[in-house]
Amino acid sequence: MLDPFDRRISYLRVSVTDRCDLRCVYCMAEDMTFLPKKELLTLEELERLCGAFIDLGVDRIRLTGGEPLVRRGVMQLFQGLGRRIGEGGLKELTVTTNGTQLTKMAGDLHAAGVRRINVSMDTLDPDTFAAITRWGKLEQTLDGIFAAKAAGLAVKINAVALKGVNEHEYDRMIAWCGEHGFDLTLIETMPMGDISGDRTDQYLPLSTVRRRLAERWTLLPSEHRTGGPARYETIQETGRRIGFITPMTHNFCESCNRVRLTCTGTLYMCLGQEDAADLRAPLRDPSVDDAGLREAILSAIARKPKGHDFVIGRNTRPSVGRHMSVTGG
Repeated sequence: MLDPFDRRISYLRVSVTDRCDLRCVYCMAEDMTFLPKKELLTLEELERLCGAFIDLGVDRIRLTGGEPLVRRGVMQLFQGLGRRIGEGGLKELTVTTNGTQLTKMAGDLHAAGVRRINVSMDTLDPDTFAAITRWGKLEQTLDGIFAAKAAGLAVKINAVALKGVNEHEYDRMIAWCGEHGFDLTLIETMPMGDISGDRTDQYLPLSTVRRRLAERWTLLPSEHRTGGPARYETIQETGRRIGFITPMTHNFCESCNRVRLTCTGTLYMCLGQEDAADLRAPLRDPSVDDAGLREAILSAIARKPKGHDFVIGRNTRPSVGRHMSVTGG
């Protein structure tokens, strides 16, 4: 499955819900209005759509949200997709989570075929964690992380780089990840959705962060790839990897291999563009069979743009009006 620029589309990120049990300041407004449940695809519909993508050559699927693990019955979807792992199907099924549900679900995720997870955790300071997430408790997320490790899941920590908030913590986080055997990825904040506050006040270029880190740590080139946009280096002192996701300072559009499916069946061909395709209509049309569904997907892929239009600046509107939780993190 090739897009107009001959990039192979092999990676599908699926937002199974726009709901979340936290309200991270860079992702959501505190008083969010979520989609009516009747607008969401059923888990069976999501599995059928994912199956169509797999048939077209997608070999990596990541389930996201919102917080994917708060969706009732979501393990049914993990189990269904887990059965597609193998020759001619998926190479990998992964999940991005805030960790709050992992003490209950880590073992079930491993049993379903998940072998690695990304956990969003921007700080190791309890007070800063509460301020960033508005509602969260660091202890709950840490308990989830160690439950995942005990269940045999490889854990990668994702941290959004926030100027004046957590930029003094990256040395500590690198050391902590090294101690516990986790990789770490730092992410630039992206101009998506209306939030309280000015994103210019949050934005921290990772080019600056990397320069600072290189003063203390030995960062070695790495060929490691996970299918996503992160560029990795190995930290010699810990033996773990650090990834940098830089949509603002160095976009990764030239190698983009992914599209995003929302919980309502909307397919976004680019995170930073508004153009989208409605796959719910053909999915629910009794006259459209699986071949017709695949044709609808191919038609959408044929419109995938060359790159995003993210811009951050004071007094500028968000480049994309929808919140990240709608599209899928």
